Amino acid sequence: MSDRTLDYLLSRSHITRRDGAEVRWLHAVNSKSRLTESLTGPTHMIEADIIMRGHDTKEPIMAHPPDTDSDITLKEWLEAVKAQDKGIKLDFKSLEAVSPSVALLEGELLAEPGGRPVWINADILPGPGGQATPLEPQAFLSALDSLPAHSVLSLGWTTGWTVGTENPGYSWDMVRGMEDICRSLEHPVTFPVRAALLAQSFSQLTWLLQQSHRYTLTVWTGQNDQFPLQDLLPYRKEFDLSRIYYDLPDLMRTQLALT
Repeated sequence: MSDRTLDYLLSRSHITRRDGAEVRWLHAVNSKSRLTESLTGPTHMIEADIIMRGHDTKEPIMAHPPDTDSDITLKEWLEAVKAQDKGIKLDFKSLEAVSPSVALLEGELLAEPGGRPVWINADILPGPGGQATPLEPQAFLSALDSLPAHSVLSLGWTTGWTVGTENPGYSWDMVRGMEDICRSLEHPVTFPVRAALLAQSFSQLTWLLQQSHRYTLTVWTGQNDQFPLQDLLPYRKEFDLSRIYYDLPDLMRTQLALT
C-alpha cells in the first residue's frame, strides 16, 4: 500500500497540494504542555518519543533517554490526540516499549475510521557516522505485525555529523541492506535521512526510492547540522513532490515548498 498521509491532510484542507514540503512537524512532544502546544497550533504531524517507565508501574510513557519518567503516559497522550485530526509519529528507542504501545494504539487511534496518519519510527541499521545501537530489525518489525496496512513504517539508520570534517553519506551497502529488509513488507515505508548527508548520497537514495512505490524519504536535521538548501534541490527535481517529506525548521521547509 502507498503512503496516504498527504491524502488525509488534503482531505482536511491542512495542505493545498500533494507536496511533502507543506507538512508541518513538531518534535519531542513528550509532556502535557508540549502536547497542548501541538494540538492547538498549526502542526500537521506530532512527533514524540516512547520509553518504558523505569520504576513503579511499567507502562509506556512519553520521554527521550536519558529521561526515565514523564508527566504523561502514552495512553493519556493518545486520548488527547484522538480528539484532534493531527497525524502522529512515535519514535522508539527500545524494543521493550513497542508491543505494549502497539496494543494501546490498536485500542485508541488505529481502530478509528478515516485513516489518521500513524507513523512508527526506529533506527534499525547502522548508518554514516552512527554511534548508537540500532534496534534489531526483525524483532522490531515482528512487534508491528498487527498494524493496519495504512500505517507508515519509518525505518532509519543511526547517523552522526561533525562540523569541519568530511562526513560520509549513505553507502550502497547501507541502502541495499535496508531494501533487503523492506522489500517484503506490505506497509508504506519512509526512510528518515539526515539533510547534511544528502549531497553525498544522491545516487544511493535515488536508487532506493526507485525500488518501490511504497517508499518515501523524510529529510530531517540535527540541531547543530550545517548544510545549504541547495543540497536538497536535486531531490525536489528528481522525484514527485509527494515522495519526500521535510521535517525541517519552518523557514527552510517553506523555502523548499516555493521551489
